[in-house]
Amino acid sequence: MKDTVLVAGAGKSGIGAVKLLLQAGKNVILYDGNKEKDGEALRKQIGMDGELEIVLGELAEEILTRVEYCVISPGISLEQPFVKQIQRAGIPIWSEIELAYHYGKGNIIAITGTNGKTTTTALVGEIMKNWVGENRTFVVGNIGTAYTGMALQTKEDSVVVAEISSFQLESAITFHPHVSAILNITPDHLDRHKTMECYIAVKESITKNQTKDDFCVLNYDDEVLRAFGETISIPVVYFSSRHELEEGVFLKENTIYTRFHGHETIVGAVNEFHLVGQCNYENIMTAIAIAHCMNVPEEIVAKTIRAFKAVEHRIEFVAEKNGVRYYNDSKGTNPDAAIQAIKAMTTPTVLIGGGYDKGSDYTEWIQTFGNKIKKLLLMGATAHKIADCAEKNGFYEYQFVDNMEEAVRIASECAKPGEAVLLSPACASWGMFPNYEVRGKIFKELVHKLS
Repeated sequence: MKDTVLVAGAGKSGIGAVKLLLQAGKNVILYDGNKEKDGEALRKQIGMDGELEIVLGELAEEILTRVEYCVISPGISLEQPFVKQIQRAGIPIWSEIELAYHYGKGNIIAITGTNGKTTTTALVGEIMKNWVGENRTFVVGNIGTAYTGMALQTKEDSVVVAEISSFQLESAITFHPHVSAILNITPDHLDRHKTMECYIAVKESITKNQTKDDFCVLNYDDEVLRAFGETISIPVVYFSSRHELEEGVFLKENTIYTRFHGHETIVGAVNEFHLVGQCNYENIMTAIAIAHCMNVPEEIVAKTIRAFKAVEHRIEFVAEKNGVRYYNDSKGTNPDAAIQAIKAMTTPTVLIGGGYDKGSDYTEWIQTFGNKIKKLLLMGATAHKIADCAEKNGFYEYQFVDNMEEAVRIASECAKPGEAVLLSPACASWGMFPNYEVRGKIFKELVHKLS
């Protein structure tokens, strides 16, 4: 009898899924391909003593005869051999968000896109807290709190604000947000999705279960998304930083406006906000559009936006040392995100970049440097690839460093009073750091230690 759920991956998402399933009364097997993992430590982390079945290393066929469905962690590629093994056995594969949606309640706002997801999710979360209350608002997903960890706490009147990655959308089956938002689509994670066509299709699939009673917020300036908006039957709300829209949210002469049903409102001038840079103005406009779809009063939206400050690791001001301003943009894990951070700099800048190779092209990133980037410090697996690209584009002011400590030390020596140091790697952190959060925290710690 198939009465057991297999959870693949013993990281944060997998642990969250196990806890949810056990609370829901399900039989669970936790599987991880790393046979070196400590099973007893995992049991203690989950809060189980011996009752939880844990399988490490090889996945035996006998186990699959008991499995009803498999919940897969977002970091695991669907191309892994054991995943193919599960698929051949005819076992459905659910993502973490599919599992959370199955057990959760309330209205869901789902935010995806290549860049800006975390800032937008955090801002929308604050707007919703100020409207329906903190107890009814759940901010989850890639922003740091597993959706599975919160699902059983949600109620019919809850609002779930979820940052959703392409990895999570790959195995979402019935997931149905009331409001979806796709901020932008630029090349990313091509090491996993292989082609832009596949990556775009996965991002756009966030809308696949939505109906005419739901909403989709799209970036009018993104040609792919503008075209997509014309093909779907869901009501679409656009935002734009380049066009004055007949209907939607737009940026005009450094002021954000809304225009709905013939009524135009000024939300505020960009110099009234703590968030800086065009990328953040787009994040603000997305949040405004989502709030409109949720019928949030305009005064709550405007007040929240004015009070909101940058999220950690996204063009985050760290400190000023000896007249030099240091910024942490560790979440700039692809070239397009890192371009936005460079555009936000207003003084000559020493840039720290490099990391894990996701198969990105760095040409456009380097072409953005202009006279703004005075020196580039490179680390990680992509260092030489980026250096080659820099030389092809006429930029030679780069230097290789072995670690973050060396990068911060050299950056502090190169930057003069009135200039800036920016950590915006344009690459993932893997190989040198467990995740971008750890990378950013180490950078900030080193900055604060500077004399």
